[in-house]
Amino acid sequence: MNKIIYILFSLIIFISSSIAEETFVSLKKSKVNVRYGPSFESDIKYVYKKINLPLKQIDKKENFRRIIDLKNNSGWIHISQLKKSNSVITIQNKVLFKKPSSFAKPIAQIEKGRLLIVNKCQEKWCKIKSDDYEGWIKTKDIWGLIN
Repeated sequence: MNKIIYILFSLIIFISSSIAEETFVSLKKSKVNVRYGPSFESDIKYVYKKINLPLKQIDKKENFRRIIDLKNNSGWIHISQLKKSNSVITIQNKVLFKKPSSFAKPIAQIEKGRLLIVNKCQEKWCKIKSDDYEGWIKTKDIWGLIN
């Protein structure tokens, strides 16, 4: 009986440790190689050329992270090229408000596909910066945050 409990306990620990926690990360640099496998020996699949681009981390192996982007492209990136997520992409047109309220003064129209730098988030709103504008957007229909 003890042997069965030990085997089940070991199996649960093994399975839970092998499941990668999904989280968002951003690119540190303006040129980042994405590889077919989790090593520098793996061929380069494609190259990102957009600093702060948000990506979803879906797996990890040693110092490499498997990522997927908004368009479902995936591959492996070394952790030295990634940082904690600080950006989002709008998946619908959005209104930028002066304060975190739908009744606040609208500042600008944010177009679908726009990369935004996130300063902070609270409840259903994020304070963002885009070019010369700074304000609040609703967190609905943005990619790069785990709600």
